Amino acid sequence: MATATGLSRRAADKVIKSGQVIIDDKVATLGQEVDIDSIVSLNNQILSLPQAALIMLNKPAGYVVSREGQGSQTIYSLLPQNLASLKPVGRLDKDSSGLLLLTNDGQLAQILTHPKYQKTKVYRIVLGKDLAAGDQRKIESGVNLDDGVSWFQLEGDKNNWIATIGEGRNRQIRRTFSKLGYTVTRLHRIKFGPFELSNLQSGHYIHLPTDVIL
Repeated sequence: MATATGLSRRAADKVIKSGQVIIDDKVATLGQEVDIDSIVSLNNQILSLPQAALIMLNKPAGYVVSREGQGSQTIYSLLPQNLASLKPVGRLDKDSSGLLLLTNDGQLAQILTHPKYQKTKVYRIVLGKDLAAGDQRKIESGVNLDDGVSWFQLEGDKNNWIATIGEGRNRQIRRTFSKLGYTVTRLHRIKFGPFELSNLQSGHYIHLPTDVIL
């Protein structure tokens, strides 16, 4: 329902509960499985799933990766209505910028985000102060956080670094530096798996092939 209409999951649940969704001439129930050849309609309009789509957005800082901004601008304000049903692959926090993938292909999203596929992500980082050599070694060896050990590779010097990481835990890079007494003043993703941001301008997006070898 959410994929076919662009509604949020919460909104989709609401219209199903209200009896507005019909599957094969019967009122749908929440959590009901749908056969591939079933006819699904919302308010007497037959629904169909859109073709698989994948886009890369250069997210500006200050935008939230959510449909409901709660007072902040959302990434969906940067996209046309026909792409409103796409869902983010992973996250970037409000203050971060750079490469963000969105798709309606659940299998592709799973391949890009599941830990067993180990999709590397690369970030440009600016710190509030120069990074000590000893702290660089600590990060590359592993820093204990509340949700486990965090480590990633670093290249650069002083307060400008490029971080290469295989995980994607919530605010992991920021929390790792914070544990050692550093503030990340800029976090900009430039690569995600096989995709690179290159010269895509901030706030712009491009369509990507969905059959790319991952």
